Amino acid sequence: MRAIRFALLMIVLFGLGYPAAMTGLAQLIFPHQANGSIIYENGKPVASELIGQPFQRDGYFHGRPSSIQYDASASGSPNYGPSNKELAERMKKDAEQWLNKVPGKEKNEIPIDLITNSGSGLDPHISPAAALFQVPMVAKATGLSEQRLTRLVKEHIEGRALGVFGEPRVNVVRLNMAVQKLVEERSQRNES
Repeated sequence: MRAIRFALLMIVLFGLGYPAAMTGLAQLIFPHQANGSIIYENGKPVASELIGQPFQRDGYFHGRPSSIQYDASASGSPNYGPSNKELAERMKKDAEQWLNKVPGKEKNEIPIDLITNSGSGLDPHISPAAALFQVPMVAKATGLSEQRLTRLVKEHIEGRALGVFGEPRVNVVRLNMAVQKLVEERSQRNES
């Protein structure tokens, strides 16, 4: 009987109490992150900072390839090794597509994160080099100057966590929202 009471106490304490306390603490200390790091535009939720989006048009910066099409319910990626023929073929095809989209570049100039999946398939970030590589493509499609887009990319570079963890990165969703805002502002000026 004692063991059953102890088991019930542990279930209530660690099965209900602890998760409730951690949820409450997270809501209190980190409400934005605890609620999914949702990005709002005009009061409406449009994306999460934590999940990449499939931007396909040349007027937007593109994220890393995703074998799951950024479907958060299917998080994961094939664990192909460097000797896998399917991976090599996909990377070669992706590299050729990038060279067509950004003329004047060489294959060895393509940042690796533009042709390789992340482990989750949901990565919302690319390297600053990958964003800067795409500037000519986005400039041509939007009519914005390469200098302005380069400045915009540099403004959106996030540093290392706590100054030491990870690599500098650019959130593609936030960058594309800024590009869209610039295009809309220019369009409104031209209408005036």
